[in-house]
Amino acid sequence: MRIPDIVIAVDGYSSTGKSTFAKLMAREFNLVYLDSGAVYRAVTLFAREENLIRRDNSISGLLKDELRGLEVSFGPGGTYIGERLVERQIRSMEVSSQVSPVSALPYVREYVDDRLHRMAESGRVVMDGRDIGTTVFPNAGLKIFMTASIDVRVRRRYEELLGKGESPDMEEVRKNLLERDFIDSHRETSPLARAADAFLLDNSNMTMTEEIAWARGLLQGKFGIME
Repeated sequence: MRIPDIVIAVDGYSSTGKSTFAKLMAREFNLVYLDSGAVYRAVTLFAREENLIRRDNSISGLLKDELRGLEVSFGPGGTYIGERLVERQIRSMEVSSQVSPVSALPYVREYVDDRLHRMAESGRVVMDGRDIGTTVFPNAGLKIFMTASIDVRVRRRYEELLGKGESPDMEEVRKNLLERDFIDSHRETSPLARAADAFLLDNSNMTMTEEIAWARGLLQGKFGIME
């Protein structure tokens, strides 16, 4: 199915499967996938490694200057800082517990937005995050907002961490998700919110096959595509 040269914005809560869904859309519809959350996680990992995150999770002001020389990109295997593949490190529980306060900083969001705009210059891009359709690409050709019940999201995140060889605590995972929900929804800069023109996808009880079928029908209806 050939779709127009547009940006597709996929926003939503943590552990709703945004990245998996966006990656499948990219593969199914021949789009370029950009993971905005991975860029924020890479910045958080960088801040941790440079000892710029204090014990109370406050962020040193030095991070703003350090970002000028930070190169985050995507390549074989996932996310890179410079030439170093950091995909596994940025998905750890330690980074997850600190990514929200880091991503709430206006200068961090400005840094990430700039990188995302440069990556999406060619169009035909699907991108997931928390403010893609509201702030990063408010004129995106298609906007989707994903949600799922908290119990489903906790289970998904717990199983994801188990699959990576970690030993997560279910209640800690729940606490982390609820804290991220609150911080992301209440931050002053670009809070998590459903855009007025975003289509809602509640995938609590959907398979990935059903999600892609839903996306196909949405694209066909919105753009009058006939197969």
